[in-house]
Amino acid sequence: MSERSPGQEKRTATTTKGAQRRAAILDAAEKILFESGYGELTMRAVAVTAQTRLGHVQYYFPSRSELIAAVLRRTLNRTLDRLAPLFAEAAAHTPSNAEGLVRQLLSEHDDPQLVRVYAELWALAGRDEAVAVVLRTFYGDYQNHVARLLRTHDPSLPDTVCQARANVFTMLIEGAALFRSGIAAHRTEAADAELINTATALLD
Repeated sequence: MSERSPGQEKRTATTTKGAQRRAAILDAAEKILFESGYGELTMRAVAVTAQTRLGHVQYYFPSRSELIAAVLRRTLNRTLDRLAPLFAEAAAHTPSNAEGLVRQLLSEHDDPQLVRVYAELWALAGRDEAVAVVLRTFYGDYQNHVARLLRTHDPSLPDTVCQARANVFTMLIEGAALFRSGIAAHRTEAADAELINTATALLD
């Protein structure tokens, strides 16, 4: 086995340090975003929170838009990683398990602060294409999970029908966040019951 040269070791150390610094910047930006809101997320505030120089933040993320997009991409990827096993478990059981999946997905709305942040980002996506691209990619992956679940439950369903139902299911679950979190309205047991029944019917 060949040993690494001093130059290779130095490059590896530099790469590792750069990855750690980039992660620290994203951690700081995420902390500000979720604790104080989008309005407080400035490049300078991120530098202070990450205990690094403003120039370091700007080196890894030349613009605020790119920083926001990177934070959002990482956060949404984590969400997909967390939700993927739920869809896989639902696919491995009978369609009657669909209600359990719906209830688990709706439990994502239980953190009002989290929903507020997502609402801010949805609004931001309307005027920032970089953020919009990240959101579209996330929801595309989310819908694909749902579509695969539908095909497992009923292999005879045409792909167009699976995708359409998956799209509507995603709209229903994600759109409900605004109304169940207290932002646009407050949740009620009667409305939740109808929501669960409607969403479950799309999966059965």
